[in-house]
Amino acid sequence: MKNDRSKLSDFAPTRRQLLGFGLVAVGAGAFNVVPGFELLASAQAAVPAAAQKIADHFSSVKSMSGEFVQFGPKGEQTGGKFFLERPGKIRFNYDGASNFKVISDGKSVVILNKKMNTSDLYPLSKTPLKLLLDDRIDLSGDRVKSVKEEDDLTTIQLSDKSVFGNARITMMFDPKTYDLRQWTITDAQGKDTTVMIFNTKEGVSFAPDTFAIDYTANRELNTKTR
Repeated sequence: MKNDRSKLSDFAPTRRQLLGFGLVAVGAGAFNVVPGFELLASAQAAVPAAAQKIADHFSSVKSMSGEFVQFGPKGEQTGGKFFLERPGKIRFNYDGASNFKVISDGKSVVILNKKMNTSDLYPLSKTPLKLLLDDRIDLSGDRVKSVKEEDDLTTIQLSDKSVFGNARITMMFDPKTYDLRQWTITDAQGKDTTVMIFNTKEGVSFAPDTFAIDYTANRELNTKTR
């Protein structure tokens, strides 16, 4: 897909769209990733070996950086850069004057809006990002809702009520390179947010404060906005 930065640079995502990055909610209309899944017959149905191999490969990627484009439920677009380090750490720096950031330090996820001087903190353990950032993506048990294998794409859909209620995450991989191409998070209301990643680099090192969360500042901001 061609990257059109002219459409992305000034877009300021709403809180729901930011949450869609990994806390609740993709433009399913644009990608049609939910319909047509091959549902597993039961919670104990065997996961295809190729799907588990792909998941294991992605789990073996301990650090990664790159660019992203996000598509909201109404087709809204924004983008920026991301940084990932297992287990549990990720950072999204959004483009534009809004200066949005989403950071997970392995324990919590914070959404920062420096322009509006707001900050929202959530436990990582209760978000779909937890499944994406675990040391190993385990496809056993009843978390796997569907697996679809095609010549150019392998799609795996996961859900875990104990982690994030009725929300679900759908990951799409290249079946040849096993690279993650995009993920979709569907919230409890059925609204989708899709994140596509590109220009990725693996095995990168980050500064010690890349995934740091200032809990003191976060408490002060939350107190001011109540």
